[in-house]
Amino acid sequence: MNLSRADHSVSPPRLDIPRDYNAAHDLLARNAGRPDKLAFIDASSGATLSYGELDHQAHRFANALRAQGFAPESRVLLAMLDTPEWPVAFLGCILAGVVPVAANTLLTTKDFDFMLRDSRAQGLIVSKALLPVFESLIGQIPTLRTVITAGDDSSSNMALAHMIRAQTATKTIATTCADDACFWLYSSGSTGTPKGTVHLHSHLMQTAELYGRGVLGIQASDVVYSAAKLFFAYGLGNGLTFPMSVGATAVLLPARPTPTEVFGILKKHQPTIFYGVPTLYAAMLADPARPQKSELKLRVCTSAGEALPAEIGKKWTAQYGCDILDGIGSTEMLHIFLSNRPGEVRYGSTGKAVPGYALRIVGDDGRDCGTGEIGELQISGPSSALMYWNSRAKTKATFSGEWTRSGDKYTVDADGYYTYSGRSDDMLKVGGIYVSPFEVEACLMTHPAVLEVAVIGMADSDELIKPKACVVLKSGQAATAEELKAHVKQQLAPYKYPRWIEFVSELPKTATGKIQRFKLRQAQS
Repeated sequence: MNLSRADHSVSPPRLDIPRDYNAAHDLLARNAGRPDKLAFIDASSGATLSYGELDHQAHRFANALRAQGFAPESRVLLAMLDTPEWPVAFLGCILAGVVPVAANTLLTTKDFDFMLRDSRAQGLIVSKALLPVFESLIGQIPTLRTVITAGDDSSSNMALAHMIRAQTATKTIATTCADDACFWLYSSGSTGTPKGTVHLHSHLMQTAELYGRGVLGIQASDVVYSAAKLFFAYGLGNGLTFPMSVGATAVLLPARPTPTEVFGILKKHQPTIFYGVPTLYAAMLADPARPQKSELKLRVCTSAGEALPAEIGKKWTAQYGCDILDGIGSTEMLHIFLSNRPGEVRYGSTGKAVPGYALRIVGDDGRDCGTGEIGELQISGPSSALMYWNSRAKTKATFSGEWTRSGDKYTVDADGYYTYSGRSDDMLKVGGIYVSPFEVEACLMTHPAVLEVAVIGMADSDELIKPKACVVLKSGQAATAEELKAHVKQQLAPYKYPRWIEFVSELPKTATGKIQRFKLRQAQS
């Protein structure tokens, strides 16, 4: 394993966040002593932003927002590609007391219409390349009064770069407290309408301390790259909060993270920490042009979004001598709260609770489950969201006192390792016994011809639910349905094998790479 615990020791988290607190000011002030250190690198254009430049530009943008009449607690939608302008805009909003609402850039006009109206955003900061998606909305949203374009090199007064140049770097910091609303993230909406998830000023540094330092041992000497974009909860910590909390350097990629693009970044910029998702790791391992271990400088990798199949983790470690720390987080908890740790990786499990978080598994009867029993994972920790905006019923259903319901089914073993069993609405009951789709998927993934797989429930001729597998084969590989069924029967209990195998060219996924099994189920009806 390419990880030196001596060089990257894990120190106890520091959570002494004062009541009067501004998250952006904290992140910037931590790096006041390293103004020439690179904070962000644009992998596409080669543009860079030092910590000193970031500080000046964020404060200038905060002053520009004030000059435009944005009051504290007003909201601004960010629909921006991952360039160094993203952290400038995000931090500048927070410095001004304005609440940035980070939006998924891959969504449709209809989605953005909903988010603008739901959040009652007064401003929109949009990358020039994405402006056509918003053109039909401008002038139609009652609250929207200001549109600012990023990636715009024109002299327009509403170009982000021009607004920054036109202001001074006077450091006027909004009076906020740790428990103030700081920013919003909309949930992926993979099973319904997206929910505006409200996070506090304290949450950014809490996740950086508990997972960034407490698990990864991130330090100023690290270079990081996250395939997950900044508008995702996972990507926001990976690519902005964690590196800024210690003065590390983050590489950003505006384009889609294909295996070619990602390997190019890993070779050119030599990140020591790479944050990926299972789908991407599988595609990278299947890439015939993948580089050799000696060409990279990775010391640790992480995975989230969906449970990492054990076979992918083992192959990655064998190929690159570097473990993948599989973990689970959520928009509601902001980042990873359950994870494998350096030197303690157990592939096929999601590891143990991240220090600072408490976990429990609850059965359908509301009681705590015993060792090995399947139930819903619930989390207690300091980064739990305040609420879902404009959604009281869903807020009450998810946030119950100190506990946040994940909607994920899990088991825990005697050693404290948690194993994913699927989403609550994905679980199958076959012959009265719960079957985890993920367990069947993980088994199929061990077949050398299988690239990806999703297992759903399907009714047989007697209207009884049985497993069905939708399989994507590796390029140039072949397998029959009977061969794959036999492969599962050799490893799992007989009732778990998929009664039907459907070969598909691709699986439906969210922008975060999560398989949308509900779409596969809809296709059966």
